[in-house]
Amino acid sequence: MRQGFKDAIPTALGYASIGLACGVVSVNSGIRPLEMALMSILVYAGSAQFVMCAMLLVGAPIASIAVTVFFVNLRNFLMSLHTTTVFQGNSLGSNILIGSFLTDESYALLLRKQLTDGQVPPAWMYGNNFAGYFSWVVFTILGNVLGSMIPDPERFGLDFALVAMFIAIFAGQLEAMVRQMPVVKIGLILGTVFVSYLGLTFFVSSYVAVLVATLLGCTVGVMADGQQ
Repeated sequence: MRQGFKDAIPTALGYASIGLACGVVSVNSGIRPLEMALMSILVYAGSAQFVMCAMLLVGAPIASIAVTVFFVNLRNFLMSLHTTTVFQGNSLGSNILIGSFLTDESYALLLRKQLTDGQVPPAWMYGNNFAGYFSWVVFTILGNVLGSMIPDPERFGLDFALVAMFIAIFAGQLEAMVRQMPVVKIGLILGTVFVSYLGLTFFVSSYVAVLVATLLGCTVGVMADGQQ
């Protein structure tokens, strides 16, 4: 668990900047520190919390906010399903705990850990998840408290911090994959995801496009494995 926490420190530092930005944005939506704390503790979803703040600002109905957050986070179903295959033999309660705190970044770190080490103990994943969770909760609250001091976080590039961090994680994971998989296969999977996502955005929302493109990429990957 200690090693998982240590490995996730770069993720936690990335969450610090984007968490501050989220906290600052929440001030404009009339969200107070206690409400920000409850949102981060119970919802714990970066992009979804930004969406919640924007929808609260325009007075959107609670039902609309709930449905929107559901679709924004729909990809977590796929990530959690795959994560259970990494921890086969683990108890149901332990897998639920892991899945409940899973994020894009902790999932990416898990995949990289599996590529480099093979077996990943559940305790490592607890540390990985907890580092990001703790950082996100603390810094969103801090951002809300200090919101009046940072009226325009975008001018500092804080809104891009999460994207930049995920790109760095993906680059490291891709490097490990190249050493173990044919480059043609990797290109085929990524190409499928890229092309299908671009095409789907003309017909459905970006969140649904991400989900469907991911499923198509998984399908192509499985088919490619079956041909070897």
